[in-house]
Amino acid sequence: MKTIMSVLFSVLLASGMVTASAAVQAPDELIKGTVADVLDLIRKGKRDTDAGQKKVLDFIDARVLPNFNFERMTKLAVGRSWRNATPEQRAALIVEFRTLLVRTYTKAFTLYKDVSVDTKSVSITESDKEVTVKTTILRPGAPAIPVNYEMELTATGWKVFDVSVEGISLVATHRGSFAEKVQQSGIDGLIKTLIELNLSSQSVNATVSKVEAK
Repeated sequence: MKTIMSVLFSVLLASGMVTASAAVQAPDELIKGTVADVLDLIRKGKRDTDAGQKKVLDFIDARVLPNFNFERMTKLAVGRSWRNATPEQRAALIVEFRTLLVRTYTKAFTLYKDVSVDTKSVSITESDKEVTVKTTILRPGAPAIPVNYEMELTATGWKVFDVSVEGISLVATHRGSFAEKVQQSGIDGLIKTLIELNLSSQSVNATVSKVEAK
């Protein structure tokens, strides 16, 4: 499942790619037209060095993350406890959840070089504010992976707020563990756990990069 989610997130990130000045595109066309850029990045064979990881992270920060609704993603993942969180706690949760997702799956950009994606067309009307875009991740010698992107129309274009792979929601995957942690140690306990996970992930990735660079 972790491998599938890694592949998923690389394409999930691709679905949000669009420059700030670009005209609003239909959600399926946005995914179809931009996924090729991300796959090209993968195929260029960037190594798991510190420099290579930095290029990927810079790419994500500049071109991808602005097109995700991380506030809504975090709110859905935290669930009912979101209502009891202070503005400061909500801001911290959004930052740490975003970092968790990015750091966990960024390595997919350098690990998978032979992925292709089939994007299904969708019919939408001017009144549609949310839509599900269906795609299939194709990998040589491996089963196809059906992926559904949940997207919403905002003032700045279409944004991703959830994604499911083989029927399993990315947001829902975290909801259970988040609820358990809140029950045990409150919102601050969840924030602390996310911070620790992110620091641990950063340390592990740095160590792996140094080893693989030798």
